[in-house]
Formats: sequence, structure tokens, C-alpha cells
Amino acid sequence: QAQLVEAGGGLVQPGGSLRLSCAASGITFSIYNVAWYRQAPGKQRELVASITSSTNYADSVKGRSTISRDNAKNTVLLQMNSMKPENTAVYYCNARRIMTGVHNYWGQGTQVTVSS
Repeated sequence: QAQLVEAGGGLVQPGGSLRLSCAASGITFSIYNVAWYRQAPGKQRELVASITSSTNYADSVKGRSTISRDNAKNTVLLQMNSMKPENTAVYYCNARRIMTGVHNYWGQGTQVTVSS
């Protein structure tokens, strides 16, 4: 069974950094578009970053976030710097099959709280 497991969330102070990881089992990440989304309480889910053969970032995180693949570990990472309180949210990993989009998987989410 395909499974995505996010890790690395927690409490970080404003201006701090956090690295999230999404580890896949049951699928091979290299043939999936992988994206990080976040959803704050009472807010709509929003795309943070995605990676295919290239990377894409939401305007709000450009310049302070990096999404990358570690294919050897079947993992996608999201490095986030200069965190802001407004970035507090549950961060979700999503994998969508390249070229088909038929297979679409979500992780359980990891809580990120940005607070002093």
C-alpha cells in the first residue's frame, strides 16, 4: 500500500528554520510530482512548493524555501527558512503520478507551529 509519511514538524521561533521530509513507501517518488501543501486552521489548503524535474514555489516562500529530492531514500525534503507566525499550519505531502495524475496520494500531515 502506498504511504507517505511527513516528519520534521514542530515548534520553531519566528525567523527560524525547519526541514520537513516526506518519505514514500509503496511507490517510487522519482516518477511522481511531489508537492508540499499547508493548511492553517480556518484557512484553505495552499500549495507551498512542488518538484518534478524542476522546482516551483509559492510566491510567499520564494527565496526562503527549497524543495529537493533524495531518490536514494525515496524522500522529498522541504527546507524552510525565515519562518513567520503566519506559516503555522499542518503541512501535507502530496504525490501525483507524472503523465497520468491518476495516482494521487497524501500524507497524514505534520504540524508546524511558528511562535516565540
